[in-house]
Amino acid sequence: MTPKTVLASEHALARRCPACPPRKRNAKAPIPVQGIIALALVLADGGRAAVPESYRTSWSRPEVNARIERGIEQFRKGDCLLEVVDAAGKPVPDARVEARQTRHEFLFGCNAFVLGQLKPEDLEQRYEAAFARLFNFATVPFYWEGLEPARGELRYAEPARDIWRRPPPDRFLPFAAKHGITLKGHPLLWHAYNPAWLPKDANELRELYRKRFREISRRYADKISIWDVVNESLVCTTNYPLYTPAREYVGWAFQEVAPLFPPQTILMINEVTGFNFRPVGTNPYLAQIRQLLDQGAAIRGIGFQYHYMRREALDKYLAGKDCSPQGLLDLYEEAGRFGLPLYITEITFPSAGQDGEELQAAVVRDHYRLWFSVPRMAGITWWNLGDGTAVKGENEALGGLLDAQFQSKAAYRALDQLINETWKTRAQVQTDPEGKARFRGFYGKYRVVVQRGGQTRELELSLTRGGTTPARVVLE
Repeated sequence: MTPKTVLASEHALARRCPACPPRKRNAKAPIPVQGIIALALVLADGGRAAVPESYRTSWSRPEVNARIERGIEQFRKGDCLLEVVDAAGKPVPDARVEARQTRHEFLFGCNAFVLGQLKPEDLEQRYEAAFARLFNFATVPFYWEGLEPARGELRYAEPARDIWRRPPPDRFLPFAAKHGITLKGHPLLWHAYNPAWLPKDANELRELYRKRFREISRRYADKISIWDVVNESLVCTTNYPLYTPAREYVGWAFQEVAPLFPPQTILMINEVTGFNFRPVGTNPYLAQIRQLLDQGAAIRGIGFQYHYMRREALDKYLAGKDCSPQGLLDLYEEAGRFGLPLYITEITFPSAGQDGEELQAAVVRDHYRLWFSVPRMAGITWWNLGDGTAVKGENEALGGLLDAQFQSKAAYRALDQLINETWKTRAQVQTDPEGKARFRGFYGKYRVVVQRGGQTRELELSLTRGGTTPARVVLE
């Protein structure tokens, strides 16, 4: 795991990740995901996890959890109808129908920035297996300083010199195809993580951006369907050549990018954590989006980050007024009025400090349940899967779902329980006298087995939020 080249703003792992057998899963029954999970956490010494009382109170309110459960039931599930007939088209009653969900429609993701960079080989295999078990969505690095560190040195394809956390984007394509993973490019334009050779003249820089947009779209427009077009413009530094107080460069970027990608491509705007907590009526991020849409900007997705890079920052958040599930739900409801998909794009909850892993797991459970319940929410992306794989200054948070040996932490197991158990449907029903079978399940792909007598039929179907055509199954 020794990178040949390290960018100035990045560094390699502070601790190496020696191979180690996977941690065994707890054989005890999983904690139920009903009501507030933090209240159910008990440490070995019999005490509770280090969750402030104000957090326990606000997140355990019956009306909050009722709203979350209602949202999950209403917006993440649908009714499926199958009709079973014989070769003559007559209904087949009392046929046994088993449906097993194999894939979520909702996007559960993580950045995959260290793909192919872990040694020894079994550590890389462990990373990929842990990623694919939990996630169907991966963020791919398109930072300019990594794609063109020296002018003209384009690192889209293999072989390319190794830069830590910046694999060439082509590396992600077979990984995504193998595991059925949707890719997101991040970002096309950002005031940070740019190569030192970029010009300071705004007009010259805009021309180079146009060139960059064209190059990327030619290679990936038909392969990557979601893009962060502009990242963190509301905290743009004044020394960025395109900076103006009104951030006109944001609208300009969407204007330039939109014609280069298919109309169904999700072109996103993305912003930092603090804008989750501004009052709805005066939230600068919502005001910016409204103004850009009024001006005709092709914004097709809205991203919210959620980073806490230190345990002290997480503790302050959990004990403060910002950590309000009601406030978050109200904000996302207001953002949903734009009619665009919402994404939680980057998440870091530390596990450092006393009772850190238990605290991280509790906060992960609570927030993922809330985000999953939001009507317009389309995806949730954790940031760094393993401890030690963040950028310089962030590894101290121990913000991975896996530890430095790539063994699962409590938070990974909590998400595994939610994503692969609680939120995946397995149904067994029988056809009625009209040959019809119904079940309600989470949106996604299903493997269905229909049996009657000695006859068996298997099929795949999709239960989608946009509606599903009744499936007709013919038993010979």
